Amino acid sequence: MAPGGSACKEVFESHMKFANYDLAMLKVEKNSTPVKTTIGLGKKHGMASLNGVHELLECPVCTNLMYPPIHQCPNGHTLCSNCKIRVHNCCPTCRLELGNIRCLALEKVAESLELPCRYQNLGCHDIFPYYNKLKHEQNCLFRPYNCPYTGSECSVTSDIPTLVAHLKDDHKVDMHDGCTFNHRYVKSNPHEVENATWMLTVFNCFGRQFCLHFEAFQLGTAPVYMAFLRFMGEEGEAKKFSYTLEVSAYDRKLIWQGVPRSIRDSHRKVRESQDGLIIPRNLALFFSGGDQQELKLRVTGRIWKEQ
Repeated sequence: MAPGGSACKEVFESHMKFANYDLAMLKVEKNSTPVKTTIGLGKKHGMASLNGVHELLECPVCTNLMYPPIHQCPNGHTLCSNCKIRVHNCCPTCRLELGNIRCLALEKVAESLELPCRYQNLGCHDIFPYYNKLKHEQNCLFRPYNCPYTGSECSVTSDIPTLVAHLKDDHKVDMHDGCTFNHRYVKSNPHEVENATWMLTVFNCFGRQFCLHFEAFQLGTAPVYMAFLRFMGEEGEAKKFSYTLEVSAYDRKLIWQGVPRSIRDSHRKVRESQDGLIIPRNLALFFSGGDQQELKLRVTGRIWKEQ
């Protein structure tokens, strides 16, 4: 559609649709105090609508809530900025070219709203201005955790009790009660292994769960093994604990002491930060004893709570 009076008329008419949803009370007049309207959550994508306002703010392509810049076609159909790129600047509703028309009226309506956190059903009962909600949700303490299992790319997310049951029932990980451990890691032909992950071990200690990881990878050009601990909870809680890891043989010891990392940090991030016991391959084989042709590394350690 060519630009001109007809296009402007259609855009104006699309703005008038808002009146059909009883939005007159949300209009922000110059020199007046904005009216805040609170909208609740349902089940559809965690963001179901309780009224027409919420439906208008939902992108028709990705179904997520829209944030500025909110775009619209000449016929008034809206969508978010991410989806504008995905649909190659073509309106998914009427197929007209989108151009660069901002839906300022809808952005102003959004500014007047307050919404609950999307993780309300997981325990977060705070209410946020519309434009602050997304930032909060990215760091909400009630947001689900990713499964800490590293043997495969597991996509399960949930709360801690559910993840513990998932690790036990679905991944068949070793579960132990106690705050000390003594594990032996074995691998034949270790010289042929550059990247490997051993079975995760979970410890129930002080009423919380800790994940013991053991992996082989290349650190630069050097093949190494690394053991480290992750805490199933938030970083602030993890800092209340400390742990040691130790390998020893022939009157020699290699000891690491640190603070467990939260499972909010992926195992890859922990590995890349080298936050754990790192053992060069030749030293690991020395601690393994024998002819040093097979990895038989015993890792001991303990967890304690800081006072």
